[in-house]
Amino acid sequence: MSQPNTPTADEPTGGPRAQTAAWQGLANRVVRGLLRTPLLSRLLGQRLITVYAVGRKSGRRYAIPVAYLRQGQTLVIGTPFGWVRNLRTGDPVDIRLLGRRRSADVRVFTDADAVVARYDAMARANRQFAKFNQIGTDRAGNPDPADVQLAWAAGARAVELTPR
Repeated sequence: MSQPNTPTADEPTGGPRAQTAAWQGLANRVVRGLLRTPLLSRLLGQRLITVYAVGRKSGRRYAIPVAYLRQGQTLVIGTPFGWVRNLRTGDPVDIRLLGRRRSADVRVFTDADAVVARYDAMARANRQFAKFNQIGTDRAGNPDPADVQLAWAAGARAVELTPR
């Protein structure tokens, strides 16, 4: 007889937090276009990349603009949305970084400590990321630890991309 499916300390259990707005599809199309535009991509590309993912079951193609944090040669992204489940550690993915499309190696994090640490760093570096993910910050820009934990509990994942 199998054990009931109970969450462990490394599995998210909370409900949804970040939600797409009704106009999110249009906004994503506009941002993707701007990230392809030579001069604008240099400006916007300092904080945003486009990740090209393919649905593992559906085969559907996704092109999602996301905020990133550069840590050396690695780009860190975080998202609570389902498209990220199509990324797998060890499987390369295409990205558009600073106007140029290229492959990147992927490392996905789902455990609490890894996601919380990366979300905390991203929220410190990018207040828009914090706001979008409902992570409060104090006057010094320090993220609220409870909010970062809630983001993980709601299903957030962190991904490290290493461009080739």
